[in-house]
Amino acid sequence: MTVNSPTRSTIKQAEQEWFNYNDYLKEIADLRQGILNPYDAFPDENMGGGANSVRDISDPTADMATRLYVDEGLGYWEGKARIIEMLYNDLSDEHKKLVRLRYWSRNNELTWDGIAMRLKISKRQAMRWRDEIMKKTIEKI
Repeated sequence: MTVNSPTRSTIKQAEQEWFNYNDYLKEIADLRQGILNPYDAFPDENMGGGANSVRDISDPTADMATRLYVDEGLGYWEGKARIIEMLYNDLSDEHKKLVRLRYWSRNNELTWDGIAMRLKISKRQAMRWRDEIMKKTIEKI
């Protein structure tokens, strides 16, 4: 599926994916931490067990791997992050710099004019590059 001319709102939604990329990484880390170290409100205090007690044979490593693999929330965020990473890696160096300045910079106060000045291109060229990146994003997502 190719996207010829996405609407303004579609471009804004695609841009939001780029703006949120670092939040996706943080969410993935939090979910992984929660899966690997679940909170146990009622820990088992019976430490000894008896000769006749019934115990389950367990494999904690396999249990954690299974929980990581089947967690839908983790898969959702990892999928979004993977798409953004794949798109970013396919960009030229100039386009990558635009992404870093516009979407991933801590100082997000740069206007398109400021971004264009830093890239040493025109504002219109910067916006064309943005449109190219967003078209690719829309196609993948």
